[in-house]
Amino acid sequence: MTLEKQRRDEFRIILCIIAGLLISVNLRTFVHTGGLLPGGFSGLTLLIQSIFQEFLGITIFYGPLYIFLNLFPIIISYFKIGKKFTIYSCITILLVAVVTDFIPEIVITYDILLISVFGGIVNGFAVILCLYAGATSGGTDFISIYISEKFGIDAWNYILIFNAVLLICDGFLFGWNKALYSIIFQFTSTQVINLGYKRYKKFTLFIVTDLPEEVVDVIDRLTNHGATEMDVMGTHKNTPRNMIYSVIDADELKLVEQAIKEVDPAAFINVVRTEQIQGRYYMRPND
Repeated sequence: MTLEKQRRDEFRIILCIIAGLLISVNLRTFVHTGGLLPGGFSGLTLLIQSIFQEFLGITIFYGPLYIFLNLFPIIISYFKIGKKFTIYSCITILLVAVVTDFIPEIVITYDILLISVFGGIVNGFAVILCLYAGATSGGTDFISIYISEKFGIDAWNYILIFNAVLLICDGFLFGWNKALYSIIFQFTSTQVINLGYKRYKKFTLFIVTDLPEEVVDVIDRLTNHGATEMDVMGTHKNTPRNMIYSVIDADELKLVEQAIKEVDPAAFINVVRTEQIQGRYYMRPND
């Protein structure tokens, strides 16, 4: 193992630890004080806890239940997404499971709207740390990433469907007031992730250039993506031109644009948001 790779792995572990601590603290501060239901398996764990406590008088610890619910997604992730990705994710999952049951409850504010917004921001930021570490916080994040990589779509908003079912159950069982505020919490968290992490967002490039070989080389070298070259006609001066078509990841866009302008300052670049793609598309491995 090279020194650079070792430092990268250590940095990933640190990010996973920070994310786990943030999630645990968030659960024991904003979430607990507001009686909110966060998204994913954290919310499912809290809902099951509340049901057993309210209707059966049985106290279930958060940690063991949270780990149990994550077992199946962990198995899917290990075989379908990446082994190291799953191992780093387990660091966060285990930390959340252990720390949440032992840290004291802390009240920061009783304003339910502030709790919903800032709790969602903290949760979303913690998930982003996991994702930049090449990991995840578990549960539905595993499933979302699997869908994103298998079908080439941005799947984060689809988590809201699962969360909606949880909120409906929570509303019927324990009242709609906190369930409705939980929607604000979950929506805020999802939007923070969408804004802060761009790996699964894609853009289509239409590049009109007189140096097609150089432009294609830039795209291939920087992104490992292919491109399609087309002969077109510039109607302004009736001049034959070349157009390059390619799809790249959002986090590669600025780098590619700058490199294209360096090789062809006169290139005309049109960038279009891509909602879904079918067919072969290179995804950087998670391991």
